[in-house]
Amino acid sequence: MHRLPAVRDGLLVRKRRRVQPVQITHPRVHIHYEGRFAPYTCTQCDEAWCLHACPVDAIVMKAATGAKDVLADVCVGCKVCTIACPFGTVNYNVDTGKVIKCDLCGGDPACAKACPTEAITYVDVEQHGMDRMRAWAAQGVDANRPQPDA
Repeated sequence: MHRLPAVRDGLLVRKRRRVQPVQITHPRVHIHYEGRFAPYTCTQCDEAWCLHACPVDAIVMKAATGAKDVLADVCVGCKVCTIACPFGTVNYNVDTGKVIKCDLCGGDPACAKACPTEAITYVDVEQHGMDRMRAWAAQGVDANRPQPDA
C-alpha cells in the first residue's frame, strides 16, 4: 500500500531515512478566476426539444415573446434539457443548481443590442413577410414549372 507523503508547514516530509525535507516552492496547480463571457443565443426552436424533455415541465413557452423560459422554482436541476438541446444553449448553473437559457430578455435581447457587427438581430417575423413565405411554401411544387436539375 502506497501512502502519500505528508506536508507540514509547506514542507514535504518523507518518512524514509537519509531524506531531507524539501521546500515546495513551485505549485503545479494554478487557479485563474478570470474569464470571458459570450452569449449563447437560443434559437427558440419550434420543436423545443428542451421543453419536451423536461420531466417536471419547468420549461414553458411565453406567449408574448415565443421564448422558451425556465421556471427556476420548478426546475430540479436534472440537466435532461441540456442533453436534449441540439445546439448546446441550455446550461447548468452550478451556483443555483438550476438550468439557464436565453429568454429573449423579455423581448428586448441584450445580445442583439450589444453585437457590434449586428450579426445577432431580433425581428418580429410577422413584420418581415413570414405569412407570405408560408403561403408561398404551402402552394407546393407546380408540375408545369421547370425544376432545377438535382
